Amino acid sequence: MQPNRRHFLKSALAGSLAAAGLSAPASLTASESSAQSAADHGPMRNKACISAGDDRTQNIINALKPFAKEIKAAVGNRRIVIKPNNVAIDQQLCATHADALAGIIEFLKSIDVKNDMIIAESAASGPTFEGFENYGYPKLKSQYGVELIDLDKEPIQMRHVVNDGDMHPYFVRMSKLLLDPETFLISAAVMKTHDRVIATLSLKNIVFGAPIKDEGFRWGRGGRQGARNDKPITHGGGFKGVNYNLFKLAPELHPDLSVIDGFQGMEGNGPVGGTPVDHKVAVAGLHWFSADRTALELMGINFDDVGYLNYCAQAGMGEADVSKIEQLGERIEDHVKKYKLHDRAEQQLIWKKA
Repeated sequence: MQPNRRHFLKSALAGSLAAAGLSAPASLTASESSAQSAADHGPMRNKACISAGDDRTQNIINALKPFAKEIKAAVGNRRIVIKPNNVAIDQQLCATHADALAGIIEFLKSIDVKNDMIIAESAASGPTFEGFENYGYPKLKSQYGVELIDLDKEPIQMRHVVNDGDMHPYFVRMSKLLLDPETFLISAAVMKTHDRVIATLSLKNIVFGAPIKDEGFRWGRGGRQGARNDKPITHGGGFKGVNYNLFKLAPELHPDLSVIDGFQGMEGNGPVGGTPVDHKVAVAGLHWFSADRTALELMGINFDDVGYLNYCAQAGMGEADVSKIEQLGERIEDHVKKYKLHDRAEQQLIWKKA
């Protein structure tokens, strides 16, 4: 029972969830949880680092420094894929800033990592490379030699997700690159509230970035007629389905390294239509759950309201008690800013009902 991209959770666990109508999963036994914890990132499992300051790039570098030795060992000979969060292609506040990506690249070079580096995305709202241009990513290619990849044009694998309405399995086209266990996958996420799952952080950036779309797809007018986008299918048709699908896909699609940029977060009607929060923080961790759990605390968001992370915690994927997550940098309590939630936040809590 290792919750990584090489191993799925036991089918019995998923089956019991489906039979219960997407209610919260039963906890693992103590022995299973203990074995799982030992197998997943070992001593780095319950650690995260908070960095704060007036320089976005330096904040990212500082948040990564405590993990330098472990990151270099974990990378090994694998290619490095940095996955930004470009849910929209023309609104910088909702997307990963080029300066945050520069911080990740600068750090990796500082610890003498010479592996090939790729910035890869399937933007949600339109052509991926149009977003890359709008956000200044080509300068990263020219400065650092990183490769820019549109996941919509790369090989795929098929996965199943469920829908709130009928609980039937639906096929979804997923990025083979993000699913590949030989990829060292870095989530370059943005600290934001969300219209379906309360908050979107490093795990969700990977899971919902993996479904691809047809060439020519664009939200609203101007797209190619008949062009298909598989991301809405993965969202599960409702507040229960979206949380369950995130939980179901987490064992295979979580990042190997989480970086969450909160230099300017988003509150209110995220993940696109919210307003800025000048937070000036960054969070990093080799265990995605510890990084996301820490970020939630910095945002002043009640962990009990975030369905997919509760499911993952109950399945033994991470430590829900933030007091048991060792902070290697700044103290959480010194940098909490309470983010205003989405207007539909109360509706999103339907996942709590059986």
